[in-house]
Amino acid sequence: MGKLRKKGLTLLKALFSALLLYLVFTRIPFSEVWLVLKKANPGYLGLALIAFGVSKWIAARRLNLYFERIEVPLTERSNLKLYLLGMFYNLFLPGGIGGDAYKGYLLHRTFGAPGKRLASVLLLDRISGLALLFLYSAIIVLWMAPPELGAYQPGLWFLLPLGILVFWVVHRKIFPLLQPVFWSSLGYSALVQLAQLISVYLILMALGVTDSVMEYLLVFLISSIVAVLPITIGGIGSRELVFFYGAQWLGLNEGTSIGISMTFFLITALVSLTGLWYHFRKPELELRSLPGDSD
Repeated sequence: MGKLRKKGLTLLKALFSALLLYLVFTRIPFSEVWLVLKKANPGYLGLALIAFGVSKWIAARRLNLYFERIEVPLTERSNLKLYLLGMFYNLFLPGGIGGDAYKGYLLHRTFGAPGKRLASVLLLDRISGLALLFLYSAIIVLWMAPPELGAYQPGLWFLLPLGILVFWVVHRKIFPLLQPVFWSSLGYSALVQLAQLISVYLILMALGVTDSVMEYLLVFLISSIVAVLPITIGGIGSRELVFFYGAQWLGLNEGTSIGISMTFFLITALVSLTGLWYHFRKPELELRSLPGDSD
């Protein structure tokens, strides 16, 4: 029954992704998007791919910081292999075991790491990234200074550090074991999202977009928040829908907006595809020594 339920949920996600894509491309012809993609500068696209790859390398280091706190300090090489394998499972094999679940299973089986601690670490890894998406979105909105905010804008800037403080308090209450690495992990999260923003900026340059850059970056951040929701396959469809309606809301070019979304997905898929190697040849995981460990 469990396998049937997973297959049923995957089918529903796939159908929902297809429905969202259908809604987008019934409102904007794919030919219009294709015209945008055809003129993309391959040099900038290559740099965007590198920037995205760097973001995932930093994200893997953040996750290993959490693993270290639960006494599973993987070597950087082993951790990166496991992270890439998880990316591959999340995007290409959503009907089987999810990437996060597989990482937890493998670490539990290999090193006997407690399941509850692994689940907490993997959950916090997602939450930490999500928190920075909200933070960067708020910064861009305030930077754009929409007239609707008016006189409230100066005071709203002070809410940003307050939000971080609230996150710190909640983090200490729910994840006390991981509290010592709160600021380090938050720094890693900031770098992850910054690298992805740079990747999207380079995609904009590749597509020849020089106007409304901050608006496009804001739509990307919002789409990334929505893509976290487990309602589609790898965020397919939901991200494009946000880019489409975000373009209408902010007065952006719809074809360009969808082109950015599709290009970012292709870059994500290319990086995730590197995990295919470790699907067929399971990575041998090794632990590194920590300061104070006895020989």
